[in-house]
Amino acid sequence: MSTTQSGVRSAVASCRPTNATPVTIDAEALDSLSTTYLRDVKDELRTENYTADVLELSACFDEDCSFATQDEIDRVRDHIDAAAYLGADTLTVSFDGVAETSKVEPALAASAERARREGVTLELDGPLSLS
Repeated sequence: MSTTQSGVRSAVASCRPTNATPVTIDAEALDSLSTTYLRDVKDELRTENYTADVLELSACFDEDCSFATQDEIDRVRDHIDAAAYLGADTLTVSFDGVAETSKVEPALAASAERARREGVTLELDGPLSLS
């Protein structure tokens, strides 16, 4: 057993429950993704005895245009950063359709890897999966 795994188990074993209620945040309810604003949101969540669990984002990949796809992926990445800052475990990206799977799928896979590095799980609620 590696010392890293042992250290992880030790850290988890030392956890104590809190009374904070996990909540889902609708990304549309956020006025900004600036650090200052997100800090205020995080402080208000703490004041209300809430903890961010999931950040939900509606996305649109229905244009067969590389620039439009990149703009939407940039938006997803910005929300990955916001979820990480708020302490949310998951960013759920909802979308109805995909105009060009060959453009969107690799971009979402790269976003999922970025999310993983930030400590966030990227979940898709749409016609594509990350498997």
